[in-house]
Amino acid sequence: MTERTELVEHGQLFIGGEFTDPLGTEVIEVISPHTEQVIGRVPHASEGDVDRAVAAARRAFDEGPWPRMGLDERIEVITRIKDAFAVRHEEFARLISAQNGTPYSSSVMVQALAAMMVWDSAITVARDFPYEERRDGVLGPLLVRREPVGVVAAVVPWNVPQFTAAAKLAPALLAGCTAVLKVSPETPLDAYVLAEIAEEAGLPPGVLSILPADREVSEYLVGHRDVDKVSFTGSVAAGRRVMEVASRNLTRVTLELGGKSAAIIFPDADLEAAVAGIVPFAWMINGQACVAQTRILAPNSRYDEMAEAFAAAAGALRVGDPLDPTTELGPLVARRQQQRSLDYIKLGQEEGAKILTGGNRPAAQERGWYVEPTLFGSVDNSMRIAREEIFGPVICLIPYEDEAEAVRIADDSPYGLSGSVWTADTERGIDVARRVRTGTYSVNTFSLDMLGPFGGYKNSGLGREFGPEGYGEFFEHKMIHLPAGYREA
Repeated sequence: MTERTELVEHGQLFIGGEFTDPLGTEVIEVISPHTEQVIGRVPHASEGDVDRAVAAARRAFDEGPWPRMGLDERIEVITRIKDAFAVRHEEFARLISAQNGTPYSSSVMVQALAAMMVWDSAITVARDFPYEERRDGVLGPLLVRREPVGVVAAVVPWNVPQFTAAAKLAPALLAGCTAVLKVSPETPLDAYVLAEIAEEAGLPPGVLSILPADREVSEYLVGHRDVDKVSFTGSVAAGRRVMEVASRNLTRVTLELGGKSAAIIFPDADLEAAVAGIVPFAWMINGQACVAQTRILAPNSRYDEMAEAFAAAAGALRVGDPLDPTTELGPLVARRQQQRSLDYIKLGQEEGAKILTGGNRPAAQERGWYVEPTLFGSVDNSMRIAREEIFGPVICLIPYEDEAEAVRIADDSPYGLSGSVWTADTERGIDVARRVRTGTYSVNTFSLDMLGPFGGYKNSGLGREFGPEGYGEFFEHKMIHLPAGYREA
């Protein structure tokens, strides 16, 4: 029998580095996607709470010590945050699994240790970053500086809440920025663990606030005149709205949005290795991942063989309680997400696609927001199930004739976030990787490296996270003209 998470309740908000009473009385109830019962309660931050948090961040940036510290001093604090993740990773994993349904078997790595790796990788990047450089200009010597952008509004989703928070906070804080983190109402409980860690790590007053709230409060935050930079992860529709609201103040934005990524399998590929490599990343986080390989492109010459292999692997995934360590696919985060997947399954059938496995609610789960791992065959890339991000455990197997058609299908999408190619010829795979218009690509594997740039083409977003490219998103560039003939003493 799986141990259940006890009711977790918090009565305060983390504003300006300390726990304080909220201005309003509204409460967020956290519902278990497995039991459909309340597992937590936290205050719902109001616009007044946003004003307090932004004001604290503004003071801390304009007047406080954090931006004026040496890099080594900031790294010491961030290292303590990173180390605390290692100590409390199981707590993070259980809390997040209980809230969004991620199987605990993968949550330890995907939800907790991966977040720790983001904090650690940001430290590595920060040490080697070119904060200031000399150049020979046309009219004389130049000094080019990179200076922290200011107050950052970091808005994160519910699917990988700590991973996405780390992707924004680690570089922002190391750069010398201050931040207000807005967390999703579906997953606010783990944010309190982060707040405790930040407090214990010794962040100065005002540097970090953490606010659980809905979209209306998020919109108020990203439109706040004292916010200098917005870093957002979420849907394309929400990203467009963030950009629109932020543009009123010409606030800088980074948007990490959706995907409909394609895994191309060439006829010469090792099918067993391809199935083992693709399935975990097609149905990862129960299909609720922007980088998921949701379109699998199979050659006509081996289509039936591949359809059988992927259907068998998907059908064998163990569905159940996310806190059971043997579970491989859990429930979706909310009833609306369950219904969305079921609606797309119905649509796919109406469009003429064939269900190879799944397609229903699991008979063994009497309650909870479950959908069977579902694989559609006979899919044409023009179908809505192949073009729209479902964000559920629904995958398309699409046939192609030759390499040119495979690349064309992979690129025939409004998205361009991720992808992979599987072939016995690695050089051929690298050539395909160069041709497909997507921000992240893998050859005979699937990975996301925190020392390289992550982000998307087309509707998948603007800007990058991770690596020096992502770190650079939290800086302004300043050019200082020096007198002719100047040489540093």
